[in-house]
Amino acid sequence: MNNPKISIVVAVGENREIGKENDLIWDIPEDRKRFRDITRGHVVIWGRKTFESVLGYIGKAPPGRTNIIVTRDKNYKYEECIVAHSLEEALRVAREKESEEIFIGGGGQIYKTVIPQVDRLYLTIVHGKFDSDTFFPDYLGFKNVIEPEEEHESNGYKYTWVTLEK
Repeated sequence: MNNPKISIVVAVGENREIGKENDLIWDIPEDRKRFRDITRGHVVIWGRKTFESVLGYIGKAPPGRTNIIVTRDKNYKYEECIVAHSLEEALRVAREKESEEIFIGGGGQIYKTVIPQVDRLYLTIVHGKFDSDTFFPDYLGFKNVIEPEEEHESNGYKYTWVTLEK
């Protein structure tokens, strides 16, 4: 079995906000492109609700990667995707398919459960405070900056890209 890094690519507000009512809080096309570019060719593990919100944006499973959907629904299926019934099962399957880096696509509950196992965070820190009902877990243990911070602005949002490891 492979031993790839486990990574998260996520946009968070300054108070770790990530979503509201199962949707993103902001619209930053460059950040979506960054997610696509980083995860392309790799395995991405999604919680079912997050996966279905992505379907609402692009109308299909994200192409160019192996998508694993975590759900307790034993009858759930989605064409060209792998369905797992626990995060542990999803990680086991991902390790069989991926040798470099497994990505966690969300959502909040998946992040909270997997964060102790995560090696790397590709963060987009959106400057400001936002109305949210879903938050990213504390990531104070990620202290090593492996890519310098990059400041950006798009659609009225100022944000910083930074990549961290434990």
